[in-house]
Amino acid sequence: MSKVKVSSTNFANKRALSDECSEVYAANIIGGQWSLAIVSWLINGKLRFGQLKKLMPGITERMLTLQLRKLEENHIVTRTVYAEIPPRVEYELTPIGYDLKPIIKHLEIWGDKHKNLSATPTSL
Repeated sequence: MSKVKVSSTNFANKRALSDECSEVYAANIIGGQWSLAIVSWLINGKLRFGQLKKLMPGITERMLTLQLRKLEENHIVTRTVYAEIPPRVEYELTPIGYDLKPIIKHLEIWGDKHKNLSATPTSL
C-alpha cells in the first residue's frame, strides 16, 4: 500500500477537507472496504487474526495486518497479546470503535435500499 507524499497537493487537499468537514475526517478513518468490513465483524466482539481472515476470504494476510494496524493507530481497535505458547492475539473495538455500531447498521440499511434501487429497472 503506497502512501501519499506529505508534500503533495493531493495530501494538502485531503488534509484541508478533513479539517473542514468532520464527515470526511470520519470517512478517512474507517473508509475503504476492508476497514469497514473489519469493524463490522468486530462489532460482535473480540476476534483473533485467523478468525477475521476466515470471515473475509478475499483479503490477504498483509492487507489484513495493514488495516488492523491503521485501525489501531486511529484508536478504533485494540490488540491484546496473551503470553501463551503459541501466542494468542485478539482484536477488539475500543469504546469509540463501538460507537460506530449504529452508524454501520444505518449504512447496512441504506446499502440494502440502494442495491434494490439499482436492481430495479427504470422505465423511460
